[in-house]
Amino acid sequence: MIALPYDYYLIAWFVLAAGSTAYVAYDQFNGNPEPTVMKWGFILVTLYMGPFGLLLYVLADKEPTPGEHEEFTSPLWKQGVGSTIHCVAGDATGIILAAVVTASLGLPMWIDLIVEYVAGFSFGLFVFQSLFMKKMMGGTYWENVRKSFVPEFISMNAMMAGMAPAMSFLMMGRDMRAMDPLELVFWGVMSLGVMVGFTTAYPFNVWMVKKKIKHGLMTVRAGKASKAHASHAAMPAMEGMDHGKMKEGGGHAMGGDATRPQLAALAGVTGFLLISGMIVPGFSVNLGLSARDVDGAIMPPGMINTFDLPGEAMKDMAAVKPRQVTYTAPPDAKGDQVLQPRVENGIKVFDIEASIIRWNILPNVAVDAYAYNRQVPGPRLQLTEGEHVRINFHNALPESTTVHWHGLIVPNEMDGPAKVTQDPVPPGGSYTYEFDVAQSGTYFYHSHDHPDRQQALGLYGALLISPKDPSAEAKADIDYTVQLQEWLKREWRTFPAMLMEGALPNYFTINGKAYPSTDTVPMKVGQTIKIRFIGTNNNFVHPMHVHGGPFQVVAVDGVTLNESAKYQADTVNVGPGQRYDVVWTARRPGKWLVHCHIPHHTANNNVEEKGGGGLMLVLDVH
Repeated sequence: MIALPYDYYLIAWFVLAAGSTAYVAYDQFNGNPEPTVMKWGFILVTLYMGPFGLLLYVLADKEPTPGEHEEFTSPLWKQGVGSTIHCVAGDATGIILAAVVTASLGLPMWIDLIVEYVAGFSFGLFVFQSLFMKKMMGGTYWENVRKSFVPEFISMNAMMAGMAPAMSFLMMGRDMRAMDPLELVFWGVMSLGVMVGFTTAYPFNVWMVKKKIKHGLMTVRAGKASKAHASHAAMPAMEGMDHGKMKEGGGHAMGGDATRPQLAALAGVTGFLLISGMIVPGFSVNLGLSARDVDGAIMPPGMINTFDLPGEAMKDMAAVKPRQVTYTAPPDAKGDQVLQPRVENGIKVFDIEASIIRWNILPNVAVDAYAYNRQVPGPRLQLTEGEHVRINFHNALPESTTVHWHGLIVPNEMDGPAKVTQDPVPPGGSYTYEFDVAQSGTYFYHSHDHPDRQQALGLYGALLISPKDPSAEAKADIDYTVQLQEWLKREWRTFPAMLMEGALPNYFTINGKAYPSTDTVPMKVGQTIKIRFIGTNNNFVHPMHVHGGPFQVVAVDGVTLNESAKYQADTVNVGPGQRYDVVWTARRPGKWLVHCHIPHHTANNNVEEKGGGGLMLVLDVH
């Protein structure tokens, strides 16, 4: 899935890795005088390390001209490369296979690391060392297991000491698609982990080759005797190693002159590095989570991820997945469209569906939004006091949800809080809300199941109720509703905006659009407009200000004020969930702004366009 910019880099990386692997495979089996096991070792490592594997092959092992392989591979640093290649090819194969299995089974990360170590060590020892090297080392299979145990233990410890923290920090970092084997970034992390593991294992393998307890690079020429390495004179560091002539299939025993204290010290140090590499990440990331727990969450930039952050919190803060978008709205689509009901036996019936759409808040900025009836805000429900209404709700989201009727007096089972007054509506499920309308005024509806995520991503809409007695409500020539919202759009992805580290919004909208894409309301001098400010947003208190003179506050939270209680102001602080109805008179011609008085909220990603952005609209008075 292409979700972040570096996904393109990963595609390019794996194309290079495939090309590099194909070249190494062709060249190894087309005449490079290397034992078969080492041919496959270089092929596998190049598959895991891409161009860097190819570079190691060309610099350390590829015979430059016929007959020169022995001398070319004789330097100790190249012998160390060969030994590490052999280690990484076997161990990394076991580790990667284990990582795929544990992720598929939904095992937590700390168990995953342990299983990976056991699988890597077992594959390296029992298959790549003792089985594949048996003919070259001589002796029985179990003799080779015994002889290879300590070198393999040291090498595997050193390699996993590098791989474990690399995998832990990257898989449990911002982009937790890295825990899913079906995602390309998982394989990118595996590739990088192998490179880190190769780097940490290399110096230990150089020492073991020097002490003749591990094989380095060898030369095998089919059909005739050949030196296994360069001459003793050319390789003082390798003195004592069997450089006898050999054919493929001939024994090539290792003497070894490392002391037991040296081996014990090396095993102890690499064991300490291994334990540190597996435990230390647990101080920063939650190793108790599995791939299923985080569900491929992509966290917002700057979000603080700690060892005690639950998987549910990660999923709540995660970006909307592009593959879950089911509809792309036209760039000029408008939200808050009046939803016309049908009447059944005298009951007004509305049908509402929640789904994920792509919605333009500016011509060049689209968000992946949760929406009612494919619009942001959701459709406007216009009711009359005293009516009986039925709302048929269908959930087309990939997660459960409910609907709450903010401020309305309804039966408890119709109120909407998930797991409190009703079971959440599951994906694909439906629920019918039905009640008598006992109030009038400005209200709204929104999700009440994970509302910090779902309402922030667009699940809200206006609910306007006319009184039975039309004279009971303040009138104006124009009636206009303002629904406020805050958005977080970074690195192509849409995250739910939240008042916490790393999740603060960078876009702001009125009725689903940011200025200059918000409405321009035409008026004439002397006309009045009733602006219904609705705090459909989740986070900030927005001081909404109107230029061109004060307005009269006529209703608060759906309740019309008595004449003596109405008051004049030019700014009202609209908090989340609050509603203010104000009446403004067009006194003089001109373009008069309605805007939030927090300047950052009148910019688009901190940029002003045509004089502003975000929470601004124009009253154009003629």
